[in-house]
Amino acid sequence: MSLKYAVIGSGALGGFYGGKLAHAGKDVRFLFHNDYQFVVDNGLKVDSVTGNFHLANVRAYRSTADMPKADVVLVCLKTTNNHLLKTLLPSILHSDSVIVLIQNGLGVEADVALDFPQQPIAGGLAFICSNKIGDGHIAHLDYGKLNIGVFQGDINSVLEQIKADFAEAGVPTEVSPDLMQARWQKLVWNIPYNGMTVVLNTTTDRLMRDASTRQLSYELMLEVVTGARACGIEVKESFADKMMELTDSMTPYAPSMKLDFDHKRPMEIEYIYTRPVKTALKAGYNMKKVAMLEFQLRFIQSGLSER
Repeated sequence: MSLKYAVIGSGALGGFYGGKLAHAGKDVRFLFHNDYQFVVDNGLKVDSVTGNFHLANVRAYRSTADMPKADVVLVCLKTTNNHLLKTLLPSILHSDSVIVLIQNGLGVEADVALDFPQQPIAGGLAFICSNKIGDGHIAHLDYGKLNIGVFQGDINSVLEQIKADFAEAGVPTEVSPDLMQARWQKLVWNIPYNGMTVVLNTTTDRLMRDASTRQLSYELMLEVVTGARACGIEVKESFADKMMELTDSMTPYAPSMKLDFDHKRPMEIEYIYTRPVKTALKAGYNMKKVAMLEFQLRFIQSGLSER
């Protein structure tokens, strides 16, 4: 089975993952925003630790109304733009099109399903250090693994085909048997490093070198682990140790929320912080340190909005 892909949000994630698929010869259409004309004229460039490549002829579109229907829609937008999906997606969906939300946080699939109750939906978690550094230009700094899992629909066979396509493109991919467990595990890393790099105006390597912020990062991770367990999701404390070790070996990095802050864009506070805090609290556990970080980020965001 040959799948037709559409990439919605062709930045740090969509540009890399969609670019890898297209570079491997897969049928991929990309939705671009500000750099549409640049990509039409110059193509898409990806500088990657696994090998640089350039797509000279990109199937680029300015509007989903002009795009053909897709078998798989890779949604790589920031969750702050998810309100646009009910307008962007209908024209490119057929009844079996699988929406794959390669996004951060908790609750994204459930919210999108409210607008697309009959559509197959999967979650995607990107373990990657990747930034958009210019028009049609992506820098892939480290890692790159993709984890996908079913949210609704009988789509295991399609996810296996997606996995095979990404493997052929050189992207390590797993199909998770438990999407919610995978989401909570990703939060173990996302919650400390996204927020703390913003609040302290720093990068991951500096957080890890300082004894006090290293300890706080670990304590935040353990709160997330306990919050997951309160919700009936099995995440071991050893997973926090694994994430600490991973960050120690990581290329110095400014996570996506830090880049959003630097560029005065809305930060993904709702799904990375607010939803997990509320979900754990409903299950009887108060993630106090995570909630404090959430409040600090909302204060900072309100200041950005006033500028």
